[in-house]
Amino acid sequence: MKKSIYKFLFETLWGWKIVETYPQEAPQSVIMVLHHTSNWDFPIGIFLRPIVHANIRFVGKDTLFKVPLFGQYMRWMGGYPVDRSKRSDFVQAVANIFKKEPDFKLCFAVEGTRKKVTTLKSGFYYVAHQAGVPIVTCKFDWGRKEVGFGQPFYTTGNYEADLKQLLQYFVGVKGRNTENDFDIDTVLKS
Repeated sequence: MKKSIYKFLFETLWGWKIVETYPQEAPQSVIMVLHHTSNWDFPIGIFLRPIVHANIRFVGKDTLFKVPLFGQYMRWMGGYPVDRSKRSDFVQAVANIFKKEPDFKLCFAVEGTRKKVTTLKSGFYYVAHQAGVPIVTCKFDWGRKEVGFGQPFYTTGNYEADLKQLLQYFVGVKGRNTENDFDIDTVLKS
């Protein structure tokens, strides 16, 4: 029932289509989302999860989850608390979640903000590498109103080389606010 409602809203009312579904052979993954230029990306992602049969999660500071009702809402939306009060390594803390959760898919908006950036946050890469799970690319193409997932990609430990391979998936993809799109061509030409 919920899937039918989400699919109706997603496809019929909003006009989006899914061109590549989540690769089910990857029960665990770090999902690299690009471009994240609008607050509308969040509801697109939330509605997408039941349609593609993937319980995709996100992480947040554990203090957000301690607020009554708001914490329950964050968990219901797919949030997973991470304790950052201890001077622990964020990458290791998140990688440890994969050891406890056999069906854990974690989404990262790799720009880290909706504003224009010249470099991507690399935490998604190092979490995947440390956890030994693949990265699955995910595009929100506002130009075509298409969502798609790439095939699982296992890191080699060479961030710059691997990033170039991952970014190939996003060539031609447009965010909602295109003036804030990350400049993929500059990275690919370097």
